[in-house]
Amino acid sequence: MLALSKLQPSLLKISNALSMRYEKSGEGPPLVLMHTIRTQLEYFRSLAPILAKSYTVYAIDLPGHGHSPIDPPAPFDEPYFRRSVIGFIEKFDLTGVTLVGESIGGALALTVAAAIPQRIERVFSINPYDYDTRYGDGLRRGNWFANLIIGSLQIPVLGAFNAAIENKMVLGKIMGGGYHDPRKLPSDLLAEFGRVANRPGYKRIARKVLAGWRSWSEARDQYRLVSAPVTLVYGDSDWSRPNERERTRALLPDARMFTLRNTGHFSAVENPSELASIILGG
Repeated sequence: MLALSKLQPSLLKISNALSMRYEKSGEGPPLVLMHTIRTQLEYFRSLAPILAKSYTVYAIDLPGHGHSPIDPPAPFDEPYFRRSVIGFIEKFDLTGVTLVGESIGGALALTVAAAIPQRIERVFSINPYDYDTRYGDGLRRGNWFANLIIGSLQIPVLGAFNAAIENKMVLGKIMGGGYHDPRKLPSDLLAEFGRVANRPGYKRIARKVLAGWRSWSEARDQYRLVSAPVTLVYGDSDWSRPNERERTRALLPDARMFTLRNTGHFSAVENPSELASIILGG
């Protein structure tokens, strides 16, 4: 199994139904890392060690992702993930927290900050998964193959069948659509995502997460409540459209916005050094 450091990930029990896997590293004020759709804390294996030189970094597996336990009845929509991250922060009684998230993690960084402003110091929202529903789900925008497969997952019977036959090649084609240069998707990281997909119940939950994609767009209503300083970061080849990025920035009028060159939706893997420079720059 991949790791961020020599430390072994731990499991935090938040309630009888919810536990979250996490890895803690570094020293300094707390920083919580929230990964993209369909990944896990190992997604930050290049970014976390850089940030750990200045922060105590908590990289988490969101519920049902990675090796966090699966609670089958849970809704797996944005409000559920938001409550889970808040529970994690409150369980550790963290204050002065820097939130860093990409994709669904980027949206969560903003909604969590809106919900518990007294605990949050600053927010870095990277390629937030808050697309205009008129233009479709972000993951389907990567390439024609991703559009075909992800779209089929919402169809009864066919969706369950396609999810069941997913393999490393299929997953690589889908995730490759989120990179400016698909060759930068590491094969060992992809293999880890594939192993996780074989966990009992995982593929059913993955379909449930995708089915709730509109909840991430609806969560934009919470952005206006964020009082902490916000930095928005987008890859120049992210799935979002320019008007969607500007719409998000309009909800956060004091936010700074950066664009990473030659970078897609998965910037923490494709361009971790430049992303780290933005975060460490304050």
